[in-house]
Amino acid sequence: MKKTFIASIFALSALGAVAHAEESTSCDVAKDKWMAEDALKAKLTGEGMEVRKIKVENGCYEVYGIDSKGGKVEALYNPETGEQAGTAGAD
Repeated sequence: MKKTFIASIFALSALGAVAHAEESTSCDVAKDKWMAEDALKAKLTGEGMEVRKIKVENGCYEVYGIDSKGGKVEALYNPETGEQAGTAGAD
C-alpha cells in the first residue's frame, strides 16, 4: 500500500512538470520579424501536413492539423523561423 501511494505521488508530480513545461513554452521574437501565417502554412503543407488552424499562443504560432500519417497535430512553432518550438496541449 505504501509503495502504491509513493508511486502515485511520483507519477502525479511528473505529470505536473510536463504540463508546466508545455504551458511555459514561449517564443521571444519581435513582431516585425514574424513570418506571415500563410508562409508558415505553405511550409508545413510542403512538409506533408494538412493545416486546419493557426493561432497565436504565448508568442508562438499554435498549429492544428493532420500529419502525413493521418495523426492529429497540435504544435507550437517559432514565428520567425517556422521551426517547431513545442507541443500544444491535447483536448
